[in-house]
Amino acid sequence: MAIKKTELYSSLWASCDELRGGMDASQYKDYVLTMLFMKYVSDKYKGDPYGMIVVPQGASFDDMVALKGDKEIGDKINKVISALAEENDLKGVIDVADFNDEDKLGKGKEMVDRLGKLVGIFEGLNLGDNRADGDDLLGDAYEYLMRHFATESGKSKGQFYTPSEVSKILAKVIGIDSNTPQDATVYDPTCGSGSLLLKASDEAPRGLSIFGQEMDNATSALARMNMILHNNATAKIWKGNTIADPQWKEANGQLKTFDFAVANPPFSNKNWTSGINPQEDEFGRFSWGIPPEKNGDYTFLLHIIKSLKSTGKGAVILPHGVLFRGNAEARIRENLIKQGYIKGIIGLPANLFYGTGIPACIIVIDKEHANARALSATGEASDIKSGIFMVDASKGFAKDGNKNRLRSQDIHKIVDVFTKQLQLPRYSRMVPLSEIATNDYNLNIPRYIDASEHEDLHDLSAHLQGGIPNRDIDALQAYWQVFPSLRASLFAPGRPGYSNALVKASAVKASILAHPEFTAFASASLQPFIEWSNAAALDEISVGEKPKDIIHRISEALLQGYEQTPLLSKYDIYQILMDYWAESMQDDVYVLVQDGWQAGKVLRELVAKKGEKLKETPDLVIGKNKYKAELIPPVLIAERFFGSKLRQIEQLQADLDSATQELESFVEENSVDEGLLSDALNDKDKVTAASVKARLKLAIDAEERKVLQQCSKRMDAESIAKKALKTAQDELDLAIFKHYSTLDEEDIKALLVDDKWLATLQSNIVAEIERVTQQLANRVKELEERYSEPLPAVTQSVDQLSEKVAGHLKAMGLEWSL
Repeated sequence: MAIKKTELYSSLWASCDELRGGMDASQYKDYVLTMLFMKYVSDKYKGDPYGMIVVPQGASFDDMVALKGDKEIGDKINKVISALAEENDLKGVIDVADFNDEDKLGKGKEMVDRLGKLVGIFEGLNLGDNRADGDDLLGDAYEYLMRHFATESGKSKGQFYTPSEVSKILAKVIGIDSNTPQDATVYDPTCGSGSLLLKASDEAPRGLSIFGQEMDNATSALARMNMILHNNATAKIWKGNTIADPQWKEANGQLKTFDFAVANPPFSNKNWTSGINPQEDEFGRFSWGIPPEKNGDYTFLLHIIKSLKSTGKGAVILPHGVLFRGNAEARIRENLIKQGYIKGIIGLPANLFYGTGIPACIIVIDKEHANARALSATGEASDIKSGIFMVDASKGFAKDGNKNRLRSQDIHKIVDVFTKQLQLPRYSRMVPLSEIATNDYNLNIPRYIDASEHEDLHDLSAHLQGGIPNRDIDALQAYWQVFPSLRASLFAPGRPGYSNALVKASAVKASILAHPEFTAFASASLQPFIEWSNAAALDEISVGEKPKDIIHRISEALLQGYEQTPLLSKYDIYQILMDYWAESMQDDVYVLVQDGWQAGKVLRELVAKKGEKLKETPDLVIGKNKYKAELIPPVLIAERFFGSKLRQIEQLQADLDSATQELESFVEENSVDEGLLSDALNDKDKVTAASVKARLKLAIDAEERKVLQQCSKRMDAESIAKKALKTAQDELDLAIFKHYSTLDEEDIKALLVDDKWLATLQSNIVAEIERVTQQLANRVKELEERYSEPLPAVTQSVDQLSEKVAGHLKAMGLEWSL
């Protein structure tokens, strides 16, 4: 049976738990990732004479398993890894972590137990059975670990990882597409663990030729492993300082040039001049200016521009300061703009990256059209749009712990807007170079795009004289276009420039929801989803398909389906699908493309290892046996095939709830303040069946006995109700258990596609439709409450109430005068 992504992720993270305590995340990541690598290459290539990795005798994961309990397990694991490394030219790559380090792993039995558990976790994973190679199951797992390691490592040690969401944007805005050939080259001079390079390569149908350089030895080793786990073993990753000692050179000694470049260099490097004299740079990288000695941001940008072919494209992540800082950086910026190298700038939210919390931007470089852009700056004819395209995407993100994270919809919107050069209010625009020149070549995005939230201004006249300002009502014009008669049902014309409310604020929401135009809107807004679900052919998923191709196909179709739907954001609808994909649907599809629809019949028995608890929550318990449904939750089978039994159980549950509530009320009423059940309290101050029976044997007072008997009767009623419910539930569970094996393919498709996937998505889209209309209701209610009583009316009311209070005080003999 195929392994699911979420199961793989949880197992990998569990392996980290075995190492926590002796070291921090920046250290134990090397152990976990090395173990993942060994398990993967052993499962995939052991015994394969044509494999990408040769697994010699004594160098496989099985040899590690054989070491469990061995007193010298740490040293012997090192030797197993070393043997694989020597055979495959991976010395310094997979043998970085020392599995015999007593300071990190403990001494004696502590080390033996810890490493034995670590090996045991990976032993339970069969990574060779997963046939969806094109989806990089292991590569994605590697990235999952990278994100968690970066999160735990903190600011000082998290720079090795660029969030995958940002990597996707860089990969998509530099022009790699379905026509890009495999021999096209992509370069990252500060490649870290290699995620940017891999995301760029993924955009081409057959990948790209990958080149990278990374200064940190351990991180460059991570990159090499990352490449192999993503089936890019031929990628070339060098170690070393890119600025002082660039490794990629032509035969003539000059820098090698590439078709594409992506980079997330260290922000504001304080010692970039170490080992180099910028004034005499042999590669001519600083002809447009020398960056400040204590700030190397432009150093990497200039290096990348020099490393691109004349038709090259690049994208670099840099702090916002590069857009507006003065002096030497201002001169470099002006020269680059005049040369036409900068195609666009994308402003990102703050706190996205693990090395820093400051906001950053993406600078997109286009050397192919640089001359044309430069000509446009001088006013001469140009065959491209004149200017730099700017995007302010700083407001689109979700909170994720102590970091911000770009959502799927944020990524899609940024890429759509940038690649199609769409100009959206308060989000994006093409800024003419002439306008930039008048601003002294300052590229600070807020100078050109006002993305600030508009202030909600109060109307003084409305507060004094009453009425709701028409300008506030007119601001909801997008709603009135969809609900043309709704405005007239909510507001009536008042004095010039103002309207009067026709519906009380408390009744606004109900009034809107009941309006026939809203009902029609809700129905029409669901129609694109219904059409999409009919065309998505989710019941035709077959073995061998690639899950990432499937989600791309269906998500793009859903996005397009909601292109013209008023009020609803197509990106919000898209996010609903992407969230559900990540949460549940992805796992289901991975199983289907590997094991087929018959996997829907599978109930996997859960068995815990001796001394351990079950790692998964069972879906069905039959006697003492516990089972996990591979694809279809038991409740869906109950609803489709055992509706009458399910209704019966619901009634029995209601009966039990009623009996329990009646008992609790009776006990509470008669046990407080020395009630007749007070003497039936046990040593834990609770009334139980045992304590009631014990008290009945001793009670003499007739009234007390009566209450005790009534309590016992209610307890018996609750017990009978519990037993009836359990019996019925056990009968239903057994019927469901037996029914799994009888499911045919049509049943499975109906249960999985209709009852699980589409029903969940439809429910979430209906909730989104209601959320949008709730925004209108909230705003109308807010306006009505704000201006419901003008100031004179409030003052008059206060005066009247003051007179009443004074009259009451006078009647009580408490009159006074000021």
